[in-house]
Amino acid sequence: FYHSRIGEMIRAVLFWAMIALMLALVYSYRFELETISGRLLSELLVSRPATVSTNDGVTVQVARARGGDFTVQAQVNGAPVNMLVDTGASSVVLTQEAAKAANLPLDLLKYDVPIETASGRTRAASVVLDRVAVGGIVERRVPALISAPGDLKTSLLGMSFLNRLQSFEVSGGRLMLRRRGGALGRVA
Repeated sequence: FYHSRIGEMIRAVLFWAMIALMLALVYSYRFELETISGRLLSELLVSRPATVSTNDGVTVQVARARGGDFTVQAQVNGAPVNMLVDTGASSVVLTQEAAKAANLPLDLLKYDVPIETASGRTRAASVVLDRVAVGGIVERRVPALISAPGDLKTSLLGMSFLNRLQSFEVSGGRLMLRRRGGALGRVA
């Protein structure tokens, strides 16, 4: 009886020692595991960007969607907004729904900016977004347009955001957005 109790106690001590060792390993490699989990989530949830920080800056990777486009979940003034990356759009363009989610004053907007869309000519309202974030890349005071009600189905991440980056490129089915010098964007 006495020997079986000692054996159980030794097994329990070894079990808890292994748990402590696993927790220490997870804690020690938490930054690497964060990068791995971000990459894994970006593969499983296509619109979720994966952020990799280096000494040179920040790189955000976006997996290509099934249709061949790059769709990313951005944060506009803190609100989550799904956006189609569109290098042919000169500006960030928000749908009415996205503008409402970003707490923009829709009732004060003037739709006086002529724009050309795939559906034809229309008008949009000009605004400046306080904050646009894609993964770890954050830009402040981003010029944007808000489409007239019913004119646009998906918000566009256009060149008024992309031109602020160090570079962006497509490589191996992934869009790479690079920003030099950390995550915090321009103030002006």
